[in-house]
Amino acid sequence: QVQLVESGGGLVQPGGSLRLSCAASGSTFSSKNVGWYRQAPGKQRELVATIAIGGSTNYADSVRGRFTISRDNAENTVYLQMNNLKPADTAVYYCNARVPYGSTWRVLFSWGQGTQVTVSS
Repeated sequence: QVQLVESGGGLVQPGGSLRLSCAASGSTFSSKNVGWYRQAPGKQRELVATIAIGGSTNYADSVRGRFTISRDNAENTVYLQMNNLKPADTAVYYCNARVPYGSTWRVLFSWGQGTQVTVSS
């Protein structure tokens, strides 16, 4: 059974930075497309960044230029570097592998516990 463990969240002031980590036990991330998602209170979970098996990346418009997704295949870990954080970035952040599903994508594993990011002065 695959277990996803997100870490690195915390309380940060606007303009600050955090680096989130996502580790997967029981599976190899290097052979998967992976995404970082977030869910703010009262809102649906949204996709913020993806990294493909080959390393290409994509970002939601709201985070492009501020967030960077990367992967370390040797450590079986995917990272999300978040710079110039804004209060609107406050959410629980999750990662998951993604697979094509018809004309869209679906997540591959059960969700982990996520990591809370709070941006506030």
